[in-house]
Amino acid sequence: ISVETAEDGQVAVGKVSSSAPGYYDAVLKDIQMPVMNGYEATKTIRALEDKALAGIPVIAMTANAFKEDIQAAEEAGMQAHIAKPLDIETMMKTLAQVLGKKNR
Repeated sequence: ISVETAEDGQVAVGKVSSSAPGYYDAVLKDIQMPVMNGYEATKTIRALEDKALAGIPVIAMTANAFKEDIQAAEEAGMQAHIAKPLDIETMMKTLAQVLGKKNR
């Protein structure tokens, strides 16, 4: 697994929007980020003109783990939710599920 980081939601959107389709397999997104939060960043990605980029799987990775937080992530267009503190096994299973669905 190769990882790139973004210091805020706006930078993350810029990285996705300027990438070639398929460059990123998924985006792990915190909800509480400066400049543009995770919900706004995901909605902005979903609105991209390039449908391949707009459809990239986005997974919430956040300490906000109540039912309404999971629902808000889904409503923003995220495919999954991983609660912090991170459990690596759960994260790997979630990635496998999300990426498996993408590759079907």
